[in-house]
Amino acid sequence: MDRNTALGEFLRSRRARITPRQAGLPDDGGPRRVPGLRREEIAQLAGVSVDYYVRLERGRRLNVSETVLDAISRALRLDPVERAHLFQLAKPAAGRPRRTATRPQPVRPGLRDLLRIIEHTPALVLGRRLDVLASNPMARALLTDFDALPHRERNLVRFMFRDDTARSLYTHWDTHAQDIVASLRRDAGRHPHDPLLAELVGELSIADEDFRRWWADQNVYRHTHGSKHFHHPIVGPLTLHYESLTLPADPDQRLSVYTAEAGSSSEEALRLLAAWIRQPETSHGRPAGHRTPAGP
Repeated sequence: MDRNTALGEFLRSRRARITPRQAGLPDDGGPRRVPGLRREEIAQLAGVSVDYYVRLERGRRLNVSETVLDAISRALRLDPVERAHLFQLAKPAAGRPRRTATRPQPVRPGLRDLLRIIEHTPALVLGRRLDVLASNPMARALLTDFDALPHRERNLVRFMFRDDTARSLYTHWDTHAQDIVASLRRDAGRHPHDPLLAELVGELSIADEDFRRWWADQNVYRHTHGSKHFHHPIVGPLTLHYESLTLPADPDQRLSVYTAEAGSSSEEALRLLAAWIRQPETSHGRPAGHRTPAGP
C-alpha cells in the first residue's frame, strides 16, 4: 500500500461525510459537485492554505507538523482511532521501506500456557492482519478449528468472508464484518509494506463484493471491548462480551477473551459447549456428533 495514496484517499473519504451544517459553515443550498465539504472549506476550518491542503490530499510528500495534523483532525471531526490513523499515514518514511516478515508471528510460551489455563471461556491471540496465532479449545469450538488449518488460512478476515457458515454464525454479520474490515484498514496504515496483507486485500476484493465496498469506505476501527451475538450450531444463541488486550511485549499481538454474563442463558450455553468438547473422541479425533463451527 502506497502511504501517500492512502493518505489522500483517507482525507477525501472523511471530507465527503461532513455536511456544511455539521461543520458550522453556511450552506447556500445549491448543488455540490462532490459530497460533503469542499477542499477549500476544510482548509479554512484547519487554518491552512488551500494549496497546502490540496497537495496533502493529492498525496504529495509533505513534512506535516503535528499542529497541522491536529487542526485537520478537528476540521474533519475525526475520532481518536481515525486521528491516530491519520498521523500514521502522514508520518514520513524513515529510509527504505521495510517489508513485513511473511513467516507466522511467534507466540511466547507463557501466552500459550495462559490459553491452556483459560478452560471455560473462548480465548485467542491475534496478530497482524487479524491472523489467529493461537487459540484455546473453547475458541475453536465457538468459531472454527484454526489449528487444523494451514497457517495461511488462520485469519479472521478470510474466514468472515470466505466461509459460507460465517454469516449464519454471527447474528449481526454485517456489523461484525464491517468492523473487521475497518480493523484491517487500520492495520494496513501501520504496516503499509506487508505483502501478506496486500495479498489478503487483493484476494477478498476480487472474491467478495461486500469486502470490496467496505474496504473502499476507508473506515478504521480498533477492537478493544464490546459484545457479539452468535447462533452456534451446537448450543444455539449466545451473547458474549469480549475484551481485547494489546500485549505490552508485542504491540502487534493482542489477547481476546470472550465471557458471558453471570447467570445468563449464554453462560449456560458456554458450559454446554465446554461439556461438548470434553465428549469421548471418535476414531476421527472429534467428539461424537461433531459439526465443525466455522466463521471468524
